[in-house]
Amino acid sequence: MVTSSLLEPEDRVLSTLEKDGSRRWLNPRLSSGAFLTKRRAFAYFLIVAFTLTPYIRFQGKPLILLDILHRKFILFGFTFLPTDTILLALSLVMVLVGIFLLTALFGRVWCGWACPQTVYMEFVYRPIERLFEGTRGRGGKQRKPVAGWRKAARYAVFLLVSMYLAHTFLAYFVGVESLARWVTSSPFDHPIAFVVMAATTGLMMFDFGFFREQTCIIACPYGRLQSALLDRLSLIVSYDTTRGEPRGKARKSSDGEDKAGDCVDCNLCVDTCPTGIDIREGLQMECIGCAQCVDACAPVMAKLGRDAGLIRYSTQAAMDGEQVGLLRPRVVIYPLIMLVLMTAVIVLLSVKKSADVTLLRNFGSPFTLMDGGHVSNSMRVKITNRREAAAAYLIEPVGGVVTRIEMAENPLKIAPGESRTEGVLIVVPRSAFTAGICNITLHISDGSGFQQDIPCRLLGPSGSAAASTPGPKQPPAGIIGQRGGE
Repeated sequence: MVTSSLLEPEDRVLSTLEKDGSRRWLNPRLSSGAFLTKRRAFAYFLIVAFTLTPYIRFQGKPLILLDILHRKFILFGFTFLPTDTILLALSLVMVLVGIFLLTALFGRVWCGWACPQTVYMEFVYRPIERLFEGTRGRGGKQRKPVAGWRKAARYAVFLLVSMYLAHTFLAYFVGVESLARWVTSSPFDHPIAFVVMAATTGLMMFDFGFFREQTCIIACPYGRLQSALLDRLSLIVSYDTTRGEPRGKARKSSDGEDKAGDCVDCNLCVDTCPTGIDIREGLQMECIGCAQCVDACAPVMAKLGRDAGLIRYSTQAAMDGEQVGLLRPRVVIYPLIMLVLMTAVIVLLSVKKSADVTLLRNFGSPFTLMDGGHVSNSMRVKITNRREAAAAYLIEPVGGVVTRIEMAENPLKIAPGESRTEGVLIVVPRSAFTAGICNITLHISDGSGFQQDIPCRLLGPSGSAAASTPGPKQPPAGIIGQRGGE
């Protein structure tokens, strides 16, 4: 029989998990220094930018609006509609390759300096927690007991901040106008929106109040991609093993020289780590590159009269004494890919018109024989108005082949940013068909600069047998979308 002791790990499996499987709560010590000052300033800039961006308008549109419900994305003045799948996909791939390039050059600088999880956890929620606990953090030590009213007040402030974050986050998806209407009206007027806001607030509370650094360690896949995205020349937070080992207090050998390395094993680099790791064990998945260990170690070295940089931003190659250079295949290939993608996006944007027009054949019979020697084809036209103003699109034939075009409404009036599909009945003389085919061109214009010619292939009778076959009765113009064929 296998005893439970054989299954116990030698050490923690995760920095937030004790050997017995219980949660190891982290209360990292705050280490002031040059990097913390820069990160704090940058974090507050990002918080202000995140708050104000939904209110900024560019070319009459929100600067960023991700309207999933209406399938409309607005990014820096350009509107992505469902017809822009290729454009949106190319843009997202370009952003993804940019992240690859940034990681190859600067490691996980995004995680430690700009990720919303880090920014709000380390510069909003933890400062609030330290304020109510009356401490700057205790590292891996047992958390200081907090009076009941302090704990209640702390979570009350957490709730207010989470509500602010949730509402700001939702503004990117519904717009500030809709958000203001939801906030100022009764929840019974918009129950679904209220549930969404409440759920988002609850998720924020759960993330920053309970799950915390486990989001980076367990939920986020970015750390697990390090092995593929980083190389030996990527900038990471590194511990200089040559200088630091062996650890311990300085002691003299028989010849009068120090036997110990520069690391005095004060453990401050571990106590200050927001993910609870020991950077002296080398590059780890949990390291977010925040440089708190750098700020913790620097004053210790200064106090001991030793050179700074025992823990510093460096590369694995530099730490091993190898020749350091910036150029390598991935930092050349990634920019080239981005250049190709950017060129494709610019070209597609330059040829993009103010409306998207699609002409389709209706379901059913391919054509209808009419009295008087005419043939009708039932089609569908779909027009998407990309402009910020309503437009009326006139559909008319080019040349004298077409006898008439019948629609329920022509010109077709379409609201800004909307799509509309209408039936079109195209009638041509039977004599216009050659081998059952008649090629025509339809001209679509809105009177405000948009013009487009759409080629259309009509189907009709091709022989004498078909000529003697009576056709179905012509449908009324108002229901022509129900007739015709593929």
